[in-house]
Amino acid sequence: MSLTTFFASETISSEKACKPFSALQQCRIAGVTVHRTTLEEASTQIIDALRRRRDHAPFLIMGPNAQLIALAQKDSRFAETLHASALNVPDGISIVLASKILGGNISTRVTGGDLMEALCLKAARHNLSVFFLGGLPGAAAITSVRFRRRYPALSIVGTYCPPLGFERDPLECAQIRQLITQASPDLLFVAFGAPKQEIWMHENCPSLPIGAAMSVGAAFDTQSGLRKRAPRWTHNLGLEWLYRLVHEPRRLWRRYLIGNTHFLYLVLKQRFLYGQSADREAASPSSHQAYKSNSHSPFIQSACEPQNVESQPYPSPIENENPCPTSIN
Repeated sequence: MSLTTFFASETISSEKACKPFSALQQCRIAGVTVHRTTLEEASTQIIDALRRRRDHAPFLIMGPNAQLIALAQKDSRFAETLHASALNVPDGISIVLASKILGGNISTRVTGGDLMEALCLKAARHNLSVFFLGGLPGAAAITSVRFRRRYPALSIVGTYCPPLGFERDPLECAQIRQLITQASPDLLFVAFGAPKQEIWMHENCPSLPIGAAMSVGAAFDTQSGLRKRAPRWTHNLGLEWLYRLVHEPRRLWRRYLIGNTHFLYLVLKQRFLYGQSADREAASPSSHQAYKSNSHSPFIQSACEPQNVESQPYPSPIENENPCPTSIN
């Protein structure tokens, strides 16, 4: 697939998500935009945008990693989804390393689980509501109980996990939308596993009465204790992937050994065919036009610079999905 579609495609949904973070510096890795931000900066700007909710349509928050960027090269629907996101945080040490290879300055990763908790803390302080959608059976409900104890002022207006294969059931899809519409949360956390969660957000959230939606992967599972998270020292050393591979080799070997190799190929191709790009304050119109007109390479445009890009059954999720109970407050 040519990544020209990243810039020229129409969005799937009839309504487009808002993009309130245009001032943030960005780095382009294999055609995918990743924002240069930290946990504190991202959480603060998201909360600020939510407090101005009346001023904009719902916006999307996603966390590209090596696996998702590699997937976007062959799945145009998912590529379009990543482009619809208002904020793509660097979720993975591979993104940090790729940025350095390409001349960017992404200095730290921002994981979905860490960002979710930081947002819940600040949502409690600013009287913003949240909704937990997805996860392993019982994970969202357990997480809501734990977060209420941890942050007593946090308003959790509902939790729900649809059954396996819900995307093929129109009634179930309608029920999900109805539950979220009734709850009308400021922030919706979605844990269907990638790429299902991102695609669902892109196709549904712009027309829902919410402030924002964020993909969180296995965050409910680890917060609830139903799935063990890698020790903090592995995060600090960038070895969380190795810890997970050792503990779940059957499920993850293809993702890390094959998927990460493909990602490394994409990064090195971008680096050696088109050179290391310095950070810039503004994108060159001529280089942007050259990128859009080239159908053979996603690497013509400079890798790290500010960007302004507008944004069948679901693909099988990469993370395991399971049915889980409902709780609407």
